[in-house]
Amino acid sequence: MTPARPLHRQALQRHELEHRAESAAARLPGLLAAAHRIAANVNLGAHGRRQPGLGESFWQFRPYGPDDSPQAIDWRQSAKSDELYIKEREWAASQTVALWCDLSPSMHFRSTRDLPTKAERAGVLLLALGILLIEGGERILRLSATGAPVPAAMTGRLALMQIAEQMTRDFDAARPEDLPLFNVKLPRYGATVLIGDFLQPIEAVAKTFEAFRERHHGVHLVQVLDPAEETLPYNGRVRFEGLENEGALVIDRTEDARGAYVTKLAAHRDALKALSASYAWSFTTHRTDAAPHLTLVALHRVIGERPR
Repeated sequence: MTPARPLHRQALQRHELEHRAESAAARLPGLLAAAHRIAANVNLGAHGRRQPGLGESFWQFRPYGPDDSPQAIDWRQSAKSDELYIKEREWAASQTVALWCDLSPSMHFRSTRDLPTKAERAGVLLLALGILLIEGGERILRLSATGAPVPAAMTGRLALMQIAEQMTRDFDAARPEDLPLFNVKLPRYGATVLIGDFLQPIEAVAKTFEAFRERHHGVHLVQVLDPAEETLPYNGRVRFEGLENEGALVIDRTEDARGAYVTKLAAHRDALKALSASYAWSFTTHRTDAAPHLTLVALHRVIGERPR
């Protein structure tokens, strides 16, 4: 006897996959176009590593030492004093930058139709940063929702296209889940950019990032929030529903809860800042009603500033 229900289930699954694929294909050009537009408006120029090494840009003069070769002496600079000087150039070697953004259901919130969802803004920030890094000669590596590296090209337009395609598929496949633990092997001297709302309890966030603590690995956190999440601009009786099966909460006079809410959010953000500072990481915030250019400039700058 032919089992009808399994066949029906397979047909539904196939239809769902086709729908997700069509949704991803429709979203891809928009995300890439937005990322390219943002990156084009951020004129950063090529950056070095802010430390001496192989490269073409002048870094600094320093006194000649016993371990230096006589051929390295800059005689023009040395002629200006009684000291011998070496002309150092700025290190311009590329590094690998791992990129991750939270695409879970809670990130698909927006308070008005005029704003992007948090997931859309996080995705565009990630892609625009990827464009800037690739143009600067860096290698990029995307981390999946589980924190695992996604096999793909690491340089050039192909890398960007593959990351964009993977992300658009993940937009529609997002499921409620905890933050990843990032228990994966990453380049030792690269950098990692993590973009999300990070509204989970601070203990859970700290556990998530424990994997990076013992690594010589620059980590840069970007907290993306909708403006309504920062200001709670509602009045009267409001029903709040979670996007990850948290249930509903009804507040009779939302304006009376605003002060306590804003205070609690500020305390949570201060805890995130303290956690980042304890690991010597960078931490920045971004609102979806703000232009992304300043956030991109800040990220690009800290990625290029490796400790000497």
